[in-house]
Amino acid sequence: MPTEPITINDNGAWCWFQDERALVDPVANTLLVGSVAAPQGPGGDSRGGNIEVAVLDLATGNSRVHVLHRQLEADDHNAPALLIRPDGRYLAMYAKHKTDNYSRWRISVRPHDASEWGPEQCFDWTELAAGRGATYSNLHRLDAECRVYNFVRAINDDPSLMVSDNDGTSWRYGGKLFTRPKVGYVNGYTRYSGNGQDRIDLITTDHHPRDFNNSIYHGYIRDNTLHDSQGKVVSKPLIGSPGIDQASLTTVFRAGAELDGDVLTHGWTVDLRGRGTDLAAIISCRANDTNGVLRREQVLDVDDHRLLYARFDGTHWRLNPLAVAGPALLPHEQDYTGLGAVDPNDLDQVYVSTPVDPRSGEATAHYEIYRGRTGDGGATWEWEAVTSGSRMDNLRPIVAPGDATVHAVCWFRGSMRSSQAYETEVVVLR
Repeated sequence: MPTEPITINDNGAWCWFQDERALVDPVANTLLVGSVAAPQGPGGDSRGGNIEVAVLDLATGNSRVHVLHRQLEADDHNAPALLIRPDGRYLAMYAKHKTDNYSRWRISVRPHDASEWGPEQCFDWTELAAGRGATYSNLHRLDAECRVYNFVRAINDDPSLMVSDNDGTSWRYGGKLFTRPKVGYVNGYTRYSGNGQDRIDLITTDHHPRDFNNSIYHGYIRDNTLHDSQGKVVSKPLIGSPGIDQASLTTVFRAGAELDGDVLTHGWTVDLRGRGTDLAAIISCRANDTNGVLRREQVLDVDDHRLLYARFDGTHWRLNPLAVAGPALLPHEQDYTGLGAVDPNDLDQVYVSTPVDPRSGEATAHYEIYRGRTGDGGATWEWEAVTSGSRMDNLRPIVAPGDATVHAVCWFRGSMRSSQAYETEVVVLR
């Protein structure tokens, strides 16, 4: 593996509840990565809030940044979701962080070319969401239905959906996935993984982990129906549904579970990937519970987090420890960690960002990226350092899907003070 990543965008970051944030276009032999620029980075206030797509030519190593919307809002939650339509044109969808009521989208003018985009269009959630705002975009196409789904946090801050029967040219409201009386900030943080053919898998929480001691649940969408892990129908039809309680799905992680002597609570969804009914997920949680603000300069075995690896073999979910995730990434967000990613082309391989070396258990000066491999479904791991001795944090890795012959790991590195203030660059390692 090369030791040095290349920078493809000198100012960018993303949250982890939009997808695909990065993807490979095998026809153009390019990698596309969406992100949001911050005023603290290169370009300053005039660039802050730009919604951008960086395109890396995988043959030459050259990259270029294209702007989808100038100065929309400086917030990593607004990162665009990307999709390649059957005609080869790109669809990009993005939304603000609850500060207005629009899901926005643009379609590239030419197939397999991100240099020029058609006009921005908007879906207005105002009446549906009673003016409470919309957040996140998650695009998944099912060829069997000739339909594209966009999963948005909107009505009652529930996971809601938009549907398009013309590959994103126009959209209509599609109902809600989940709903329940709201506790605290929002209802359910959901991660999605689609096979592009006939199935979209998802994992979700109860609420925000700072407001509720979350468990994690799994289900999947097929034939306009929501199922639990074993295939039991829990919501039919899905489109037009008022939403169900997510606890009707299969429990993957139960709050209060004990693993390796740690009592684990306040779960959060990190990543989900699948190949058929073989699924792998990464979950973050608090170890030995605390409700206070977690301190960066803490003793590592107190007030810290764990990353867990969950594997589904088509019948059962098995949960194993993955890595120590350390204290809170940000002082005001006690459940933020460096996160991790499952390789979509090899579910036995993961990448994690942590300030604790998983090989030795020793703390490092900054968050580093490590590659882990398992040969027994996650029970044991072998680790390799991807970065080491860094002078800045390396955060929120992604393994880009789209072409099984291309292995591209993306993350951003630098200094992050909040979701709205960061000096970070987007890098890729092949």
